[in-house]
Amino acid sequence: MSTNSEFSDPKSRFPSLSKAVQTIWKRDRSITEVIIHISNALALMIVGHLLFSYLTAENVIAIFNSVNSEILYYVLGGFIAQMIDGALGMAYGVTATTFLLSVGISPAAASASVHASEVFTSGVSGYMHLKFGNVNSKLFKTLVIPGVIGAILGAYLLSNLEQYAGYIKPIVSVYTLFLGAIIIRKALRKRQEKKALKRVGWLALFGGYLDSIGGGGWGPIVSSTLIASGRHPKYTIGSVNLTEFFVSLASSVTFFMVIGLGYWQVIAGLILGGVVAAPIAAKLANKLPVKAMMILVGIVIIIVSLRQIILGAPKFF
Repeated sequence: MSTNSEFSDPKSRFPSLSKAVQTIWKRDRSITEVIIHISNALALMIVGHLLFSYLTAENVIAIFNSVNSEILYYVLGGFIAQMIDGALGMAYGVTATTFLLSVGISPAAASASVHASEVFTSGVSGYMHLKFGNVNSKLFKTLVIPGVIGAILGAYLLSNLEQYAGYIKPIVSVYTLFLGAIIIRKALRKRQEKKALKRVGWLALFGGYLDSIGGGGWGPIVSSTLIASGRHPKYTIGSVNLTEFFVSLASSVTFFMVIGLGYWQVIAGLILGGVVAAPIAAKLANKLPVKAMMILVGIVIIIVSLRQIILGAPKFF
């Protein structure tokens, strides 16, 4: 009888598993962790709703029938962007957006696609930073709400100006050109005198807004400014990366509510390319000369952005 009771009781069969579950369930959680778990639950609910709403049998068949060779361009774009981001720790958004604009994707669709793919990458990255204690709770709380508001405003504005895509594309390219210059400057810059930065919330609002408008720039703008002001690089990068998950999620949801899910092929290509590149980039991260890579990436972004500006300039005259 005792043997049967032991097999019928899951706790007696898996004592270590039961103890681990109890430990995780009962341990104290910080406010930051609670916010993360609630947001993850909301994100899963949104993704589940979209899946059950759009992935009907008819839609799945239509999706497979609509797949064409163009997805290979987006896979290539995701691969290149993730390789650069994995090696430098930044520039995924601006690289992917610059690439998508160069193959004819509209600014709103490019930004929406990049942010949708970034939800996955920034979510994992932010969670790992939180797990390893790289997040400053006070800085995170200061950044997250203004960053989300800025992302929503930027996404909504860009989506409603879609009919002016021919005019917006060269303007966005001016912004990505500026980011390319920032990347080169960051590579060449020596240690400077630290200056205190008081209005961090306004910086997050500005960074989130421009990130949605240009499809990237949250990291280069916010992280670089905070580190230059004297913030600890470890906690700055961890807090900014964790906040990026919420910024990307807010931007993606806003884009999808306004322009819909018509660019799923672009999103799928970016994610597939990024998944393939991630382990390769992780292995090469410590072997590549980071300074030379940053300069090269900055130059490529500037050249491609200049091309888009030159092609779009006649629309203003």
